[in-house]
Amino acid sequence: MSTDHQKAEVRKIQFSGKSSYMLALPKKWVQEMGLGAGDAVGVEKQGDSSLIITPRVGKVFSKADAVLEVSSKSKTDSIIRRLISVYLLGYSTMQVRAKEGPLTATQRDAVKEAARRHLIGTEIIADSREGITLQVLLSYPELSVKNVLKRMFLIAESMHRDAIKALEKFDKDTAGAVTRSDDEVDRFSLYAIRQLNMAAQNDYIMREIELKTRRDCLDYRLIVKAVERVADHANKIAEGVMNLDGPVEPALVDRIMKMSEYAVGLFEQAGLALFKGDYESADQAVEEAKEAARMQEELLKMIEKEKAGDSSQVLPLVVEDIRRTAEYAADIAEIVINMNTEAIIRTEEGALVRAV
Repeated sequence: MSTDHQKAEVRKIQFSGKSSYMLALPKKWVQEMGLGAGDAVGVEKQGDSSLIITPRVGKVFSKADAVLEVSSKSKTDSIIRRLISVYLLGYSTMQVRAKEGPLTATQRDAVKEAARRHLIGTEIIADSREGITLQVLLSYPELSVKNVLKRMFLIAESMHRDAIKALEKFDKDTAGAVTRSDDEVDRFSLYAIRQLNMAAQNDYIMREIELKTRRDCLDYRLIVKAVERVADHANKIAEGVMNLDGPVEPALVDRIMKMSEYAVGLFEQAGLALFKGDYESADQAVEEAKEAARMQEELLKMIEKEKAGDSSQVLPLVVEDIRRTAEYAADIAEIVINMNTEAIIRTEEGALVRAV
């Protein structure tokens, strides 16, 4: 007998007397789902013999309320790290409370700022000297992982293009705006990871956010982090522009812009392949990403030859950031390939055959 069958809870079917049958649901499961008498559940047939029972559509599951007790000596960075960890675990209500006496003004301000800057869908519902209570008001279907990722791709792409435009025009105001956009990507990243953590533990949530298997949770988490890193590299390019004392030679800028367009084009291609489930496009992106290393090598030689003051220190780092963008695009594309392998396999006379 398999391990799964040994763990299964056996229940007897009862005849209702009205030409139908009844099966009692486990009390523990009903309580965990927040259900009660009169609530509706969905029953869906899977394959030839299995049924899936899920709570009614729109039901939102969250863990019990979390309380973080802090002392007057607790550092704000430590408090924020703990708050973000609780948010990522899926708690819907989070209370930051003083162990003794009131929270300090610095601690209260730090918690409020963290909620505003980092925790999407979170509102402060109680605020006093003794503690602050935050609640996540967004339900899972309202902002799915796929929709979050689409926004992250768009913001990261825009950041990269703006950073290169700032380099071209020597525009430090534009460069400064890019660094501020990085916070937005980080906020979406935390929210997506929160959803994926919950989905990995709850099949209902997994279906609510339009994922098929728990493996999808891992794949999407890797993609979220890759997009976040692309945004980080765009931010580094912008910081490099901020450190320049003057405009870069037009010939150098032109070559950097060409490499940038190549890298961000691959990033766009990987994103489209993800949302369309396009195996072939993803495979092409992985192959084309190899060109970025050659372009980097040529640019570094050109920069070394020019020896253009402070540019000779900043530009190699900018070129490295562009190459890393291409590499992360390839990483995303490889994950897309793994997610869509079945698209290149067909069943022929009972055997799996690679369709190429």
